[in-house]
Amino acid sequence: MNNNQSNQDDDEEQTSALLQISPGAKNYITMPGYLAMKDEFLQLMDVARPEMVKIVSWAASNGDRSENGDYIYGKRRLREIDRRIRFLTKRIDLAEVVDPRVHHGSDQVFFGATVKYETQAGVEHEVTIVGVDEFDPLRGKISWVSPIARALNKAHEGDTIVLQTPAGLEEITLLEVSYPA
Repeated sequence: MNNNQSNQDDDEEQTSALLQISPGAKNYITMPGYLAMKDEFLQLMDVARPEMVKIVSWAASNGDRSENGDYIYGKRRLREIDRRIRFLTKRIDLAEVVDPRVHHGSDQVFFGATVKYETQAGVEHEVTIVGVDEFDPLRGKISWVSPIARALNKAHEGDTIVLQTPAGLEEITLLEVSYPA
């Protein structure tokens, strides 16, 4: 197996591991998440990669490449940038932008919903269901493929659902479901 094939396999493994959805399935994402991915892609293509190519060219012109730290680091960084560009290209190609505003006023949970729920212990939580590329649990954004999002999917305000947790089964009650206007 050549090095290029190995890198391609690594990219595919990363993509599969991060997607957490079946092959061929859509990569649901909100518009802000999609735009953030596109911005990162354009920044890498238009700024980071050209700058790194310039640095590698300059370092290569300095002579012996085997002991040239700037050259070695530059080539490594260029491979990382190229790997990220390939990854983002695949993710953008799979992306299916979903507008959660279409459910505004609904009390049923779908992609893009912000859900307030209460655990059996009386602890309230608020989460927003987003794409796998935009989840941020510390900010209450959970992936639509996460166990909690799957359990919440299609439930209504006031429903009590059972969630499988590492500690066992837990009942949670949906207090509020909202979507952006």
